[in-house]
Amino acid sequence: MTTENFERTAQGDTAFPEPAAQDNRSLEDRILGGLDDEQREVASTLNGPLCVLAGAGTGKTRAITHRIAYGVHSGVYSPQRLLAVTFTARAAAEMRSRLRDLGVGNVQARTFHAAALRQLQFFWPQAVGGALPNLLDHKAQMIAEAARRLRLSTDRASIRDLASEIEWAKVSMLTPANYLENAQGRGNPGGFDLTAVARVFQSYEDVKTDRNVIDFEDVLLITVGILQEDPKVAATVREQYRHFVVDEYQDVSPLQQRLLELWLGGRDELCVVGDASQTIYSFTGASPKHLLGFKAMYPGANVVKLIRDYRSTPQVVKLANDLLAGRRSGGPVADAAWAAPLKLVAQRQPGPAPQFTECADDEAEAATVAIKIRELLDAGTPASEIAVLFRTNGQSEAYEQALASAGIGYQLRGGERFFARKEVRDAILQLRAATRAAAETAEPGPLGQLVRDIVASLGYTESAPHNGGALRERWESLAALVALADELVLSRGPQFTLSDFVNELQERSLAQHAPTVQGVTLASLHAAKGLEWDAVFLVGLCEGLMPISFADSPEDVDEERRLLYVGITRAREHLSLSWSLARTPGGRANRKPSRFLDGLRPDSVATSTARGKGPAPRRKAAAPAMCRVCGSMLSTGAERKVGRCSQCPPSYEEQTFDALRQWRKDVALAAEVPAFVVFTDATLTAIAEARPASLEELAQLAGIGPSKLEKYGEAVLEVLTESSSA
Repeated sequence: MTTENFERTAQGDTAFPEPAAQDNRSLEDRILGGLDDEQREVASTLNGPLCVLAGAGTGKTRAITHRIAYGVHSGVYSPQRLLAVTFTARAAAEMRSRLRDLGVGNVQARTFHAAALRQLQFFWPQAVGGALPNLLDHKAQMIAEAARRLRLSTDRASIRDLASEIEWAKVSMLTPANYLENAQGRGNPGGFDLTAVARVFQSYEDVKTDRNVIDFEDVLLITVGILQEDPKVAATVREQYRHFVVDEYQDVSPLQQRLLELWLGGRDELCVVGDASQTIYSFTGASPKHLLGFKAMYPGANVVKLIRDYRSTPQVVKLANDLLAGRRSGGPVADAAWAAPLKLVAQRQPGPAPQFTECADDEAEAATVAIKIRELLDAGTPASEIAVLFRTNGQSEAYEQALASAGIGYQLRGGERFFARKEVRDAILQLRAATRAAAETAEPGPLGQLVRDIVASLGYTESAPHNGGALRERWESLAALVALADELVLSRGPQFTLSDFVNELQERSLAQHAPTVQGVTLASLHAAKGLEWDAVFLVGLCEGLMPISFADSPEDVDEERRLLYVGITRAREHLSLSWSLARTPGGRANRKPSRFLDGLRPDSVATSTARGKGPAPRRKAAAPAMCRVCGSMLSTGAERKVGRCSQCPPSYEEQTFDALRQWRKDVALAAEVPAFVVFTDATLTAIAEARPASLEELAQLAGIGPSKLEKYGEAVLEVLTESSSA
């Protein structure tokens, strides 16, 4: 086997041309001219170990891509012998795109798994023999089978927890044999004791062997094994890759770190980039100890801190810094100064102060957020530049309903993948078919207009449809493709063709590097990592959600604080933080704001427990709601909305309730949304029983927020009037 063969395999089939435009500036001016002093130091330090401590919004990707480009163009790096590694396919695709724009598109930028899989596919026949086993996409079925073999009863939730625990064990380089002794203190994953988990772990490995499949963790483990056991393979890989760049180094697991060490083979041509304050994946086995211990591993390493924040306004930056000031410093290194959080320095002009909003219940909080988003949209902020971020995915439903009710389009990050949507697949098929016709046309016209003409048959128009629902979602997908075409023409030049665009879509589809969709983003805080928006709404910031209820150790709580820090630093200009006092309308107001907001929100002080003064006083809980008919306590949100218990008979007239239901059905059909998005059954019952005669009376009912009052109020009163006269 030759290095040349491996290099050709590693590079793949796509070749990217150098930019055609001539630039007479010096290499240093072209590559380093737009960088600040610290970024320039990163980009010009081409040899030896380098550690970049980069705060949120400080231009770390810009610094390391310019470093790679400067190294290649100056002849220090061979592009085929440098490997840039990051943690998500999207981040790797973004890095490749930037490198192409800098004229070094043949540099490899991959995730750990993608890089390891390429090597495993190439070396398996030689090192192991035969065909590489199939790669398992999802563990659920195999784990269910493993549990059945042990006669253990499982459900979807327990299988999911067992899968997470097995993944943690494998990236921590544990086996079923030594799992038990190393997993003490990890609770009862999936509701099973650790002995049972170890047995399921072993059974799962047996099932995979029987089926001749491997999982994603096996890709790393087997690659590590081959590199450790086969000196020829290790020598080939080390000859291929001489220089390494690792982004998001705070998220490296022990297994990934071991693979990196084997790639290096004792060399120190390594640049790592990370921020310990953004470590939010400890539950997956990620650890900042490798970043924080980098100086100990490489005593002669250069260390550069990027602290100039170009993303956020001074107001947002101050809030982020103040939040981290309450963090436990230190870590797995002795040097406290090294482990202390980076203090960001804002570079943007001042903006609006962050808003803190307390709401009566979750429904009111969602309605309030929808109203504020409408105000931003009316003031000119694009929907794609607005995000609502929450701690758990289960919180999204209230905001989906509130935005749909307000006629605001949205996209749920982590939901259906962009390139899996039917309209996107259809559009790509039509674009690919159109490349042949475009090739036969002497002057096919500007790419942007070509794409618009092609996707028009699928429902694209220059202006967005007024209705929400499926029609709006389809339009937003097609509009994202059109906007991407315009963006690529600007960045790649007018010579960028329809065929180039189709190839770009194919590559992005493989990497799941979706274009921007014109809708408000709904996402969990974890899913928001690495993204940014002009306006960010951080919602549900109450105890039990932030920090999450099962964060029961100082380390867990510290990670929750870092998670909120990540959320705050996603905002460029507008930042809103909100919480509610009750879960449901009319429910007990027994929630309190997150402890992390103490000292940050107006009229609050730092958490008293941190000052040694005992726990902060709790809010006085509201009196429990009582049934207006029989006087018994109301136990559900639906009962509180209606104001009576389920045992007491309704007091509305059937014709009134039927008229309201028919009206709701008609409105929902017209808007292409589920009926409950307009009003829930409980709210409809409350309206029918109360029979309000004015908008003021209607507004007093639970479930009637300002947005719904404005949108449906007059129509509801008209239905009530007509049903009375019928």
